Amino acid sequence: AWHRAKRDLHLPSPWIKAEKNGDVQRRRRSCSDEDGSVLGRRDLSEPPRVPSCSPAGSSPPIDNLRMFVGTWNVGGRPPHRGLNLRDWLTSTPSSPDIYVLGFQEIVPLNAGNVLGPEDKGPAGKWLSLIRQVLNPAGIHGDASEADSPSAEKPPRVSFSDLLSMEELELEEAEDESPDLYLGSITPHRGGYCLAASKQMVGIFLCVWVRSSIMHRITALEVSCVGRGIMGCMGNKGSISISMTLERTTFCFICTHLASGEKDGDEVRRNSDVAEIVKRTRFQQSPETILEHDKIIWLGDLNYRLASANSDTHQLLQKNDWESLLQKDQLLIEQRAGRVFAGWEEGRIYFPPTYKYLANSDIYAVDQAKSREKRRIPAWCDRILWRGKGMKQMSYVRGESRFSDHRPVYSLFSVLMNDGLFDRGGVKAAAVDSRKPSSSPSSSSPSRGKVQAEDRSYREADGFRTCNHPILLSLTKTSEERERSRLLLG
Repeated sequence: AWHRAKRDLHLPSPWIKAEKNGDVQRRRRSCSDEDGSVLGRRDLSEPPRVPSCSPAGSSPPIDNLRMFVGTWNVGGRPPHRGLNLRDWLTSTPSSPDIYVLGFQEIVPLNAGNVLGPEDKGPAGKWLSLIRQVLNPAGIHGDASEADSPSAEKPPRVSFSDLLSMEELELEEAEDESPDLYLGSITPHRGGYCLAASKQMVGIFLCVWVRSSIMHRITALEVSCVGRGIMGCMGNKGSISISMTLERTTFCFICTHLASGEKDGDEVRRNSDVAEIVKRTRFQQSPETILEHDKIIWLGDLNYRLASANSDTHQLLQKNDWESLLQKDQLLIEQRAGRVFAGWEEGRIYFPPTYKYLANSDIYAVDQAKSREKRRIPAWCDRILWRGKGMKQMSYVRGESRFSDHRPVYSLFSVLMNDGLFDRGGVKAAAVDSRKPSSSPSSSSPSRGKVQAEDRSYREADGFRTCNHPILLSLTKTSEERERSRLLLG
């Protein structure tokens, strides 16, 4: 049945033939390849004839979920096998349902990496380390699912149901980190699935979802905005991932903003934020960042301490973080309404996360060599959020000495489906907020790797699209249409 379904759907091969100097060569299909056989909205007038991935019977709605959000500037260093991520990712008292992990400088920001071919090796290593922590070897079921209100077991699907053996062998030889990944290709019985990941030069964002709720994730999209060299290169900028879980829309924005600690450099960072909000576009509704229900902004925002002077050094020596925070550029600019108006950030109780000497707990300003830049410590690495029904449970930093930055993470409790009820608890009229946009996207995907001008992708654009859960997400089933009809009266 699965092989018949594949033929009916005309799924594109992840490999295409390219002719070069008279020789036919095989290369990976990219997001910019235009191919009429690529699955798009015009192919979805009828639901795909594939088996439902949902467990038998109706699944109860998710009322509340736990979400772990982490950001880390790793200073251009590739991870080694002995790097301990467990203290960072498993430090919460209960297992999250979703992990949102953003990295900056996963490769050195030199001319070769900014202008040349993208180095995907480090991203693959980070994914491998994360997978080992979230899905320990020998796991036969998610032991933590017992405390999850949404614990369900998706059906087993073999690789051969999704790819030919030839394609599978080629995939195994490739790096674990594709340029664009949307949807898990291996539904795990327990643990977590990689829902989406994207790299733009040194910025890397990945979203992991508990396997028991992976089938509820729909409408995955990615949009990149470059704000580096000439205002468009990808050494600085953002990666945004949009997705829907049941009827709640999420947007995760991982950013690396303009550097510099001189007075006035904060204006450039404010401009980066404004441009990212303006230029980030998705092909389905909600099309913009601010139209989503729940929004998380994470990354190396690079805001420093304003007017560093002798008083600043005294406060550093006293570890008087509360007084130092009064000089924090982000807090100053936000209170003045010049950036992140309407956004929230938890209270900071931890020391500045930047800049440390290599493999030490000593700030660079204290013992910097004369030829090195003397960086004033600052809270560069931040997590902000916007949207109703989100409660921050913790906001702390990790203590890994791997980088000159310390990782930061936050745990959120997220109220789900809150838009389906009015204040009196009565069901309100509800429609699918991720219906296709009535107008086509104003910009086509950029073919440049680092010239990341307003790029957005659908599930169908990446050859590693998720199996039937994502395919089914692109159109309503008859059951969903009936549920919408009942809600609308």
